[in-house]
Amino acid sequence: MDLAQLNKVAKAMVAPGKGILAADESTGTIKKRFDAIGVESTPDSRRDYREFLFRSTPAMKDHISGVILYDETIRQKAKDGTPLVKLIEAAGAIPGIKVDAGAKPLAGSPGETVTEGLDGLRERFQAYHKLGARFAKWRAVIDIGKDIPTYNCINANAHALARYAALAQENGIVPIVEPEVLMDGGHTIERCEAVTSDVLEEVFDQLYRHRIYLEGMVLKPNMVISGKKAPKRAGPPEVAEATVRCLRRHVPPAVPGIAFLSGGQSPEEASLHLSLMNAMGPLPWQLSFSYGRALQDTALKAWGGTPAGFAAGQKEFLKRAKLNSLATTGRYTAALESQAA
Repeated sequence: MDLAQLNKVAKAMVAPGKGILAADESTGTIKKRFDAIGVESTPDSRRDYREFLFRSTPAMKDHISGVILYDETIRQKAKDGTPLVKLIEAAGAIPGIKVDAGAKPLAGSPGETVTEGLDGLRERFQAYHKLGARFAKWRAVIDIGKDIPTYNCINANAHALARYAALAQENGIVPIVEPEVLMDGGHTIERCEAVTSDVLEEVFDQLYRHRIYLEGMVLKPNMVISGKKAPKRAGPPEVAEATVRCLRRHVPPAVPGIAFLSGGQSPEEASLHLSLMNAMGPLPWQLSFSYGRALQDTALKAWGGTPAGFAAGQKEFLKRAKLNSLATTGRYTAALESQAA
């Protein structure tokens, strides 16, 4: 295991002013996104969409440090025959790969899930490394509700994350460790902070027990935020303060960086919360982003599934990438939205 190389890649993934593009939607998920804009989901249309993102040179070169890919995408070639991985590398970004097999019902814990996909993972990592992947992602899903999450759920998911991370590092791949506490319910920000604290504490306990090299990983957590159905939702300053407080208590400073997921926030919310956190510095880790919808939604709609929409889609992608880049340095404001438009 080349620890220096793992640390070098992890630091590059959270380089100041840059963040990670999550383009790892499964075939089923991207079909839903395409359905919303009236585009048929085929291998070619999915390739065309990803290609226009990866060929968005200013956005990729200046603001994107890495791209999380899906199994189909890491094997695809652009229309001109260039592997999509090579387009990412040519833009100076690092190719990554989603390796989990999704959340499945957790036996003995009604209403809760555990992420599967450990079987055969060592061999898959070896194959993905040959295809160009230098980091990976595994997402654990923790829901908040009546009597949940249980310790059984938190422990099972933390254990799986640690086993995945160990296999990743063994094969020269930086693990993104993603324990996501969902914001789907009606819970308060205080409840979210309590659950997120429990989850992070268990995750880092398991990472320690599995001898994970903390300097060679990136954490991808949720922000501490009220549930979407909460009657009274906490404001942006409260979200920033609660999230930073929670991270300071539970994330060791040895971790090079934290790349937040957007988790159902609007693009504007995700940018503002990240910026407010970075304005609170200095912090022991780089705070960055690993957004899917919060980077892609407006670009997807502007593209519309046609070659004629490439330029408009790339313009929207550049806008969101640039605004999130500013958020990594605490310089984003809501007023910039209209200026960028």
